[in-house]
Amino acid sequence: MSKQIGFIGAGNMGKAIIAGIIASGQVAAGDIHVFDLQQSQVDDLVARFGVRGAASAAEVAAQADILFAAVKPNVITQVLADLAPRLKTGAILVSIAAGVTLASLAKAVGAERKVVRVMPNTPALVNAGMSSLTANANVDAAEVAEVVALLESFGRAEVVPESLIHAVTAVSGSAPAYVFMFIEAMADAAVLGGMPRAQAYEFAAQTVLGSAKMVLESGQHPGALKDMVCSPGGTTIEAVKVLEDKGLRAGVMEAMLQCMRKSEAMSQSK
Repeated sequence: MSKQIGFIGAGNMGKAIIAGIIASGQVAAGDIHVFDLQQSQVDDLVARFGVRGAASAAEVAAQADILFAAVKPNVITQVLADLAPRLKTGAILVSIAAGVTLASLAKAVGAERKVVRVMPNTPALVNAGMSSLTANANVDAAEVAEVVALLESFGRAEVVPESLIHAVTAVSGSAPAYVFMFIEAMADAAVLGGMPRAQAYEFAAQTVLGSAKMVLESGQHPGALKDMVCSPGGTTIEAVKVLEDKGLRAGVMEAMLQCMRKSEAMSQSK
């Protein structure tokens, strides 16, 4: 990709995106411009990857064909409003700020601007993220494909309508927390059974990783994959019965619905 990529904000998520893009070979390090209020964050990226550090956010905005805004949701609209006069004509603005709508972003930078709203999740830090992408009407199909390709450098990415953003929050944005709880519970049980804790975490985490990989790569329904493990009268179906009795499915679904409601309420309050 022969474009200049800019980053305003170089926290954990910004670093993960930059690392993924460079590792993918899509963009040369020298074509990535970075600014953060903490100069040490920029210095670290310059030293690690050879990106171009900038003295100001305005300097990055003036260079970038695709500009990632990786700042906190409570300040992003003001930051972008200040930068709007410096943005290149035709630049694509990519926001990763949770809860900030396309309308709010467009209001900050101008209705004619190309704006993309992205929700990544924390597994992006290990190049296994799941990102949603929603673009406004000014972004054409080829430009959407370019942004998707950048997001896929650190995991998977899907285009979704903005109406589904609260579902995305529940199923990927917040969901690593539920999975970590499940892994922790599995490991606790293994420890109860006598396994050393470090080993228990390894067994539990690798099993979750492998099971997810089977869902993504086999094309089979998760229920069919579950049935493959459940021998008649065996140990697995005994455990599955307990999970059903304890309401695992209903509990997960209710938790996610509550997450969606909270996401919607927070979005309306902005």
